[in-house]
Amino acid sequence: MTQTGNRQLGDLQASSPEVRIGLTRAGVTGVQKAIRIRHEGRDKTFAAEVSCTVDLDPSQKGVHMSRFPEIFGEAIDEVVIGEAFLVETLAEHIAAHIVRRQDAVRAEVQIRAQYPLERRTPVSGLATQEIATLIGIAAASPAGVRRVVGVEAWGINACPCAQGLVRDSAAARLLDAGYADGDVERILELVPLATHNQRGKGTLLVGTDARINAEHLVEIVERSMSSPIYELLKRPDELFVVEHAHLQPRFVEDSVRHALAATLGRYPALGDEDFVFSQQVNLETIHRHDVLAERSSTVGELRRELAGKPAGEPTELRSWLRSSS
Repeated sequence: MTQTGNRQLGDLQASSPEVRIGLTRAGVTGVQKAIRIRHEGRDKTFAAEVSCTVDLDPSQKGVHMSRFPEIFGEAIDEVVIGEAFLVETLAEHIAAHIVRRQDAVRAEVQIRAQYPLERRTPVSGLATQEIATLIGIAAASPAGVRRVVGVEAWGINACPCAQGLVRDSAAARLLDAGYADGDVERILELVPLATHNQRGKGTLLVGTDARINAEHLVEIVERSMSSPIYELLKRPDELFVVEHAHLQPRFVEDSVRHALAATLGRYPALGDEDFVFSQQVNLETIHRHDVLAERSSTVGELRRELAGKPAGEPTELRSWLRSSS
């Protein structure tokens, strides 16, 4: 009876749906796994969250979800236990395995791993550990695979707009107090001006077959903001971070543009068909809402735009990944 019931369930999943519409994603998300990633010649173990989806044909009612965790776990264990990879390579292996085992037209895998970075505080030089998120994305089909490596990292942005208002107000007060115009300008150049701060989360993705160092991407994201931030700060370090941020005020839009330009500068060998994505989310302090800016594009589109030429409609991540099919 159980076998019959299982057959019926399998037949049901393979049967035609009432509404014959294909789905671009069907699968499992939020699978918690310990994975091994190779870095600087050593294997390290990280906690990761893995998601995997497949395309669903209009003629198929559903994915065999009851079998999916088993096949998915098999794919992860096969590559995790057998060998350590870069996070994007691991995503590629899992996606290709799912295509083979599920006879899927296309599979997409995303891995997000919490990655500890050993840092030194900027003035006191004390050892501190910062956590960044490594991101590996891969889309596989019988025609080929495309993969993306990326990071999420945190920093701080100082608002240029509010700082401009503070500067104008301070200049007026100094003039009213009897300071000469030249002295006012000199004072405002020497003294960091107040503004409201926003803790920012930057995301940077690069789609390419070339080897990309994820820690370099973290550096790009942190430098795209007014200042990096640190879990441990002594008073001299705190002073440095605050002054550094206020001497380099940036909008959320500035961070995205700086991250994209820095990526092209750091990796000049990227091909025009490679992909880049930058997103910045700033957590507001004087508003209840947050602010966001992002840009996705092929490298060629960005290069044409920076050269002052029409770039056309920017390529989105999903479109770029699907071009492997």
